[in-house]
Amino acid sequence: MKIDNQLIDDAILRELGERLASARLAQNLTQAALAEQAGVAKRTVERLESGQAATQLSGFIRVCRVLGLLERLDALVPEAVVSPIAQLKLQGRQRRRASGAGAAAGAAKKWTWGESS
Repeated sequence: MKIDNQLIDDAILRELGERLASARLAQNLTQAALAEQAGVAKRTVERLESGQAATQLSGFIRVCRVLGLLERLDALVPEAVVSPIAQLKLQGRQRRRASGAGAAAGAAKKWTWGESS
């Protein structure tokens, strides 16, 4: 199953769980062995594989590390790439805030003759 915006959260969690279970089985690991190597409880592995949302993200990361899937998480949330123009505007500084919706809305309004500013 392809994971996309059309799926509900529960379906995505179930799919991720099934993929983790398949990766574990492909490496011939039991849930207990995976849990021990990842430093999490066996119940955490069970919850991840069943798609239960009560699992912490740190447990997911530990299990992915043991299964050799950690590098693939980079594709999940890719590093932000700053455009060359934005780099020039920042002059080497790192952006720390978003301007918010108000700044963009105000910039879109055009001035016409007869209006007071």
